[in-house]
Amino acid sequence: MRSLTEDETKTLFLKLSEYIGKNIERLINRTDERHYFRIMKGDRVYYLSESLLKAATSVSRDNLLHVGTCFGKFSKSGKFRLHTTALEYLAQYCKYKVWLKPSAEMSFLYGNHVTKSGLARMTEATPQYAGCIVFNMADIPLGFGVAAQSTDHCQQLDPTGNVVLHQADIGEYLRGLEDDMF
Repeated sequence: MRSLTEDETKTLFLKLSEYIGKNIERLINRTDERHYFRIMKGDRVYYLSESLLKAATSVSRDNLLHVGTCFGKFSKSGKFRLHTTALEYLAQYCKYKVWLKPSAEMSFLYGNHVTKSGLARMTEATPQYAGCIVFNMADIPLGFGVAAQSTDHCQQLDPTGNVVLHQADIGEYLRGLEDDMF
């Protein structure tokens, strides 16, 4: 387990800022205690509290498998890829939200994009290509993606047009993609 380098931190914060904007500061400097990002297993980024970080230092590197919440991993080309395990934190601090109709939930959880016919609500003034969190009507976060159209353009869109481009969802656990997660 090691700290992130300056380039890794910049890449991670740029990716997180697509979804939570300036709330990254609130993610790290929380009211309960300070939290940190650490890299384990060469490329996995974990989010953990200060007390957990201190406790993990007493375990040898070979014996420590995971600690904290896995936020994602760095690819071999240096890009950062968010995992669905970060969804709980992204949903708390997100800037743009999309709510799905109950009929469109399963389609999204199977990996399909959100169409206008499945869209129930959308945050006002969502720009095109902004990162957004997808919720069901009970405000349970289902996944995240990128807004294919701005809020204004969605009103004139035909019912089969894509509104949100799928990136990750909680259905990945059920589809057997968890090997790539951890």
